[in-house]
This record gives sequence, structure tokens and C-alpha cells, in this order.
Amino acid sequence: MAEPGEQLPEEVLVLIFRHLPLRDRVAAARVCRAWAVAAACSVVWRDTTIRSCDCEREGTLLPYLTASMDHVHNLRLEFEPSREPSRRAATELLTALAGRTPGLRSLRLECCGEKPLFDAGRDILDAVHAVCRAACALRHLDLRRLPFTLDDALVLQAARGCPELRSLFLDNCTLVGSVRPDSVLQLLEACPRLRALGLHLASLSGTALQVLAAPDRAPFALLALRCACPEDARAPPLPEEAWAAVRRRHPGLAVELELEPALPAESVTRVLQPAVPVAALRLSLSGDTVGPVCFAARHYAATLRALEVRAAASAELDAALELLAARCAGLREVHCFCVVRPSVLHAFRTQCPRLRSYTLKLTREPHPWLPTPVA
Repeated sequence: MAEPGEQLPEEVLVLIFRHLPLRDRVAAARVCRAWAVAAACSVVWRDTTIRSCDCEREGTLLPYLTASMDHVHNLRLEFEPSREPSRRAATELLTALAGRTPGLRSLRLECCGEKPLFDAGRDILDAVHAVCRAACALRHLDLRRLPFTLDDALVLQAARGCPELRSLFLDNCTLVGSVRPDSVLQLLEACPRLRALGLHLASLSGTALQVLAAPDRAPFALLALRCACPEDARAPPLPEEAWAAVRRRHPGLAVELELEPALPAESVTRVLQPAVPVAALRLSLSGDTVGPVCFAARHYAATLRALEVRAAASAELDAALELLAARCAGLREVHCFCVVRPSVLHAFRTQCPRLRSYTLKLTREPHPWLPTPVA
């Protein structure tokens, strides 16, 4: 510990400040000149998280960030769309980034709180467009937590402006899917190094799978598919042979499937195909859940690593979960948001040696149900 009157070395201050939330960085920079110099160091700002409470500090956020904006490489921005100060600050920050930060590498946007009814998010989405036009070095864009409809124009702007993209996640919570398969094809052609992609099911086509299976395609690691919109329910089945070709070309590919209540039973059977290398399966269906769990036990035993189930408790579901535990030895997480019988917990604890955490409640408890880590 430094003695009274002594000053910590600048490199030590930098290491401390880079872990501080934004409001504490602002306060630290006002302590003295040495701290202000350390707080302005590029290392402090390389990875920056701005939370909704920071966005609401009107008159503080943007002026303070202006001098450090060029140093921000990885930005996680959280805001509340229903709170005008938070939303306005987020929009202004993204617009300023578009004009100042061609070196931005990663952008993750997260909405918290409620979205106003009939809010299309045009101001936020226009700012994202501006960032995609300017940030030619952008490699990671995560829009999963935006509750607004994402469309072809945004995808095509990312394809034109961000050829170095490595990951793009568009599988957000929206009631309408507006990204056409043709736009995804253009994205795959314009961004040959893309390794991870999140989409609504209706945005994926057999032709896109063929592009991913091409011999000269860079390694592809993750495909996250959300099935929640009416368009997803009407999407045609993807050819088994196309999935098999992608799996041969990318043996390490992990597919994450999220099936929501809007998906009818006949659509579920089209989505769940034996050739798909499903690593994570999240089921929140309004109809039968037992069938999909049994299907996963039979066909995804070699690939399944995480299972999440939201359904009504039943003896049939318990039996399906026990079957899955017996067959999927590589499972690392299982989260079931209904009460299960003790034998289900025993099955996962004894037959899944790689299990790291689980949510398996034997009695009703107040929510939220938190996962139990495995020692």
C-alpha cells in the first residue's frame, strides 16, 4: 500500500481504472491531474461497458467520452428504451461513435426495462446503421437484446460496411421476422470470415447452408437459431443433406436452437432434424415438450451440452428427462423450470459427469430460480 502523500504508478492506476464502471471512472478522473491522465489512457477504454444508469447522467456521458472515444475497441451499451434520457444518450453516443471510431471492433447493445408499445426503435437502428457504415474494422455485432424489428437494410449495411465481421447476432425477441434469406446470402458472401451467426429460422435457407459448406469457407463455429415468429412457423424445412454437408465441412459446428410458444407442433418436427449438431436446446413450447426432449435424447447425444425446458410438470416429462440424462453424458447444463421428481436430479448428477450447473427443483420455490453450481 502506498504511504500517505505517495502516488501510485500510472500503470497501476490504469489497471485499476479499466475495471471501474463508467461513473467511477468519471469520479476518479476528477481527483487529481495524475489520476486524470491515467483515466484517459487507451488501455482503460479498450473494453468499455456503459450501463443504463450511466446513460441517464445527462450532460456528463458524451462530453467525458469524447476525448476517449478513439480508444474504445469493444463496447457494451445498455439503455432503457422507455426512459427518454437513457435512450437519447445511447443514440447520441452511437452517432458520435460512427463519426469518431473507425477502429471499433465489437458492439453489443442491450435494452433493459419495458419497450414502449408500437415503438419501432428507428432512432436507435439509424444510429446502428451509421456505426456499420463507418466502423469498417467491426468484427462482432450483437443485437440479440434489442426488442426492435431488424430488417434487410441493416443486414445489407453490415455486409457492405463491415467485411471483417466474425460474428453477427440478429436472433432477438421480436414478433416479426423481417430479414429475408437473400440478405443472409449477401452477408455470407461479403463477410467470408464470419464464424458465428444468430438468426430467426425464417432467415436461413438451404442455399445459405450450401455456402457454409463450400470447401473454401473459413471455419464456422456457431449458428444460433430462434424460432419465435409466425414467419419461423411457416419456414420450409431445411434439407437434411445440406445440414449433413455443413457438419462434414465444419465438424466443430455448434447449433443453438430456441423454440418459443408461437411454434406449432408440426413446425417443431420440421426444425428438429437428426443431422443438426444441436449443442444447446431451449424449449418453451405451448404444446408437447416431452416429444422434443425424447428426440434430443435419441439424436443429439453426441453434441448436446445445454438444455433448458419451460413446461408443466408431468410424469412423462420426468421420464423424458431421465432418458436424456442417460444418453447425453456430455451435458454441462440443464435448467428445467418446473418441479421434477428426485430421480431426475439423481439421474443428471450420476450420469452426466461434465455437468457444471443445473436448475432442478424438487419443490415449488419463489422465483427467480437460480442455478446450482456443481462442485
